[in-house]
Amino acid sequence: MAKTKRTRRVTRPTVVFVASEAYPYCKTGGLADVTGALGRELVELGCRVLLILPKYYQIPEEMIRPTSRVIRVPVGHHPVQARIWEGRAVRGVETYLLDIPAFYDRASLYGEKGQDYADNCARFAALSRGALELVKKLRIRPHIMHAHDWQTALVPLYLKSLYRRDPHFAGTRSVFTIHNLSYQGRFELDAFAQTGLPKTYLSPRYLEYFGELRLLKGGLVAADWITTVSPTYEKEIRTEAFGCGLDGVIRSRAANLTGILNGIDVTEWDPTRDELIPARYSTDDLHGKSVCKRALQREMGLRPETGRPLIGLMSRLVEQKGIAQAVATIPWLAEAGAAVAVLGEGDPAYELEISRLATRWPDRIAIRIGYNNELAHLMQAGIDYLIMPSIFEPCGLVQMYALRYGSIPVVRGVGGLADTVTDYTAEPDRGTGFIFHSAAPGSLQAAVHRAMSVYRHRRIWPGLRRRGMRQDFSWRPSAERYLDLYRQVVMAPRTPIKRNSSD
Repeated sequence: MAKTKRTRRVTRPTVVFVASEAYPYCKTGGLADVTGALGRELVELGCRVLLILPKYYQIPEEMIRPTSRVIRVPVGHHPVQARIWEGRAVRGVETYLLDIPAFYDRASLYGEKGQDYADNCARFAALSRGALELVKKLRIRPHIMHAHDWQTALVPLYLKSLYRRDPHFAGTRSVFTIHNLSYQGRFELDAFAQTGLPKTYLSPRYLEYFGELRLLKGGLVAADWITTVSPTYEKEIRTEAFGCGLDGVIRSRAANLTGILNGIDVTEWDPTRDELIPARYSTDDLHGKSVCKRALQREMGLRPETGRPLIGLMSRLVEQKGIAQAVATIPWLAEAGAAVAVLGEGDPAYELEISRLATRWPDRIAIRIGYNNELAHLMQAGIDYLIMPSIFEPCGLVQMYALRYGSIPVVRGVGGLADTVTDYTAEPDRGTGFIFHSAAPGSLQAAVHRAMSVYRHRRIWPGLRRRGMRQDFSWRPSAERYLDLYRQVVMAPRTPIKRNSSD
């Protein structure tokens, strides 16, 4: 009888994160929070974690240091050189940055004045290819290459094409995480040359989609495993309504798809020790929240009234976030006796409309355009309610911060919002917020009306706040699921690229 070959279980995998942003080095949204925090938690669980990023102009030099390493990165027919820097802002995570000034010394990460950089395909093909070349230069043989969103979706495809016979990666498997399916890395077909892939990969089976190049599709078809950032979103993206045109591809990979809820950094977001707010507080003593509310009202120029409900909107001001629904509801809120504080930036039309409302009701509506971390902490501590009327929401972190700070979320029941908020009206003994389901403006208004009905209810209101503050959204449970997944993927054979319904 032939002997069965035993495969040794990998208890401490080496994982390489490839991402376009990670906190605290560079951030435009929740992707940075995830890649920054998840890596740290995996290190605590015993993994070796490397993080590979672009060296953007905006990264403070005190967080990084140059090395003598230089690698050659093929980008189409014009190889570029990348000097390697090391990051030193996240203890335990070995961070490396690719310094390609022509690509990354820009005013912004992805684009300016509402327009993406025209060469983004080349910029992020360089990141994906450069990450693999750097791993070889470092002589590290990773168990997992973990790519995040469209900017690094070529990593799994490179592994199964250009690097498929490279002995350095013989034991490497790939995981690809969809943070937001609506951002797909869409380019004209002539940008394909910048990927350096053979022409066979410019086909519906791989990167072509109805006459366009879509980089994210490369991760979907080639990754050994796909994850997304909440269980509900994982189910939603299989459908035409939420699949953004790629639901057929996703359904073809359903056997290798998992939804793992994001966590939050519970050390940075902790009202009991947050140094960015004027008064700390806890479930045992909520007095400090009233102090924070008054401070927020002063900061935003609102009338300092503790008895008036203060409602926060903290979001990118774009269509996906349901801002049209919010804008339609804000005047009603002001007339109903509430105050509204807005922090965010995005579509200039939304910024202008909310600014006009703030001019009309200067003591009840205020907007601060842009992102400010200190003000974000004060907002979470000072508001009574958070509204999130998202059309879709892969996970969402802001509602988890709100719950931790005793601010009651009023959310649309989609994606991670449905996974993290329990409706008080439906389940009074377990409820932590208020959920609505329709995209019609009246639905948000009705949900806020339900929420404000308990504001002055002395028996219900404090308990509702405390229940939310006791929820555990730490990264540990999610990181443990990722670790189990890594072990499963490493033990399995490489997944072949399958045909899908868009072929």
